Amino acid sequence: MSLVSTAPISQDGLATPRRYLAIALILATIVLVVLDGAIANVALPSIALSLQAEAGNTVWVVSAYQLAVLVALLPCGALGEIYGARRVFLIGVALFTAASAACAFAGDLSLLILARFAQGLGAGAIMALAMMNLRSALPQHMLGPIIGINAMVIAISSAAGPGIAGAILSVTTWPWLFAVNIPLGIIVLLSGGVLGKMQGTNRKLNAKALLANTLMFILFFYGADQIANAPANGTLLIAASIVCLVILLRLERGSTAPIIPTDLLATPAFRVAVIASISCFCGQMLSYIALPFYLQHRLHMTPVLAGLYMMPWPVATAVIAPVSGRLANRVKTAWLCATGGALLSGGLLVAVLSPSDPRGIAFVAGTVIAGLGFGLFQTPNNRILLLSAPKARSGAAGAVQGTARLLGQTLGGISMSLIFATLPLSAAPEFAVAISAGCAAIASLVSLSRARYELAGASEDRPR
Repeated sequence: MSLVSTAPISQDGLATPRRYLAIALILATIVLVVLDGAIANVALPSIALSLQAEAGNTVWVVSAYQLAVLVALLPCGALGEIYGARRVFLIGVALFTAASAACAFAGDLSLLILARFAQGLGAGAIMALAMMNLRSALPQHMLGPIIGINAMVIAISSAAGPGIAGAILSVTTWPWLFAVNIPLGIIVLLSGGVLGKMQGTNRKLNAKALLANTLMFILFFYGADQIANAPANGTLLIAASIVCLVILLRLERGSTAPIIPTDLLATPAFRVAVIASISCFCGQMLSYIALPFYLQHRLHMTPVLAGLYMMPWPVATAVIAPVSGRLANRVKTAWLCATGGALLSGGLLVAVLSPSDPRGIAFVAGTVIAGLGFGLFQTPNNRILLLSAPKARSGAAGAVQGTARLLGQTLGGISMSLIFATLPLSAAPEFAVAISAGCAAIASLVSLSRARYELAGASEDRPR
């Protein structure tokens, strides 16, 4: 199926130019899945009208994708380690591409939601194993900068998603949002042999543990979705998801490579980075939801203008991310993450606590600071998550990175729902942003606690 060599990689990564072809292929695939997660929101009104569906039900076009990614990340990380990162990554691309075609041809909402769930499963495999494939392609000294470039690509794709969706919908219908994935998916599949081939490990995936993992995330996601409107049901479902977590940990007790990588979480640097990531992404999601309400209800901007005022954050993140990756080669990552979290926290407070200005100058300045802080935090923190794990456990590390991000964002969404349910709209955005600034401050302090491990003399290939 592949058009290029499938020779195994060396200990120092792939030879050039194959190395750069592999990087381009992986980053292009990441753009594909990030854009697909960002564009569907814009199309929901068109989908509801076209399929004659209730607007509230179309939300599951987005939610099914997010749920599937959450369900797939950790198992796909384990499968990549067992059967090889390239093989499982390309299976994910094939599933994502086929599901994109199913989305484009879906004739009713139920079929579209099922296709989006399948698409999310494919995206989960891609997200879990992208960094394992990058790590196999590159020599150790190039990993820091490429993690920064990866963060920049994700930030640009996330920011561009709504605009690209709007441009496509201005000239054609919503099925083309999914149909455009098909040619790129086929190109990736045909070129997949450019990726390095890593040998899998001789172990089996525990079917009971896989079921417990799936139930855990489904129950958690449904509970989060109901927590604001039906608190009792939501709380019960989240409690049931915690029971599934306990069962999962018991099932995998003594395993050398569990689905939930307790072996990696036992490493202080890795554990601290996971906690900081969840806290930071919780704050990010809270502020991403709250700030447009602040702009429209406090500064009285139109939705279009509010969207433009939200752009400086991802632009600043995209600018600083590769710089942060290079700084991490020279500065202790604990200090970079702590500084980034502090800037994110301070920028959010500047954006909403400065005296009200119809032109929003303080808001723009605050979001630029927040975006710089987010990028300065994200790249070195991802570096710790990915490089503190042995290469053979890179699949688990990449899966945990994605899971921490999605869990943080889900917790941010839950928090925002509760705030909207308990506070008037006039006060909710400012309160939410204050909470998000607190989450960023926690991420900063947690990251700072990692400094003692780095000061003990960690090197690039040891946990930091």
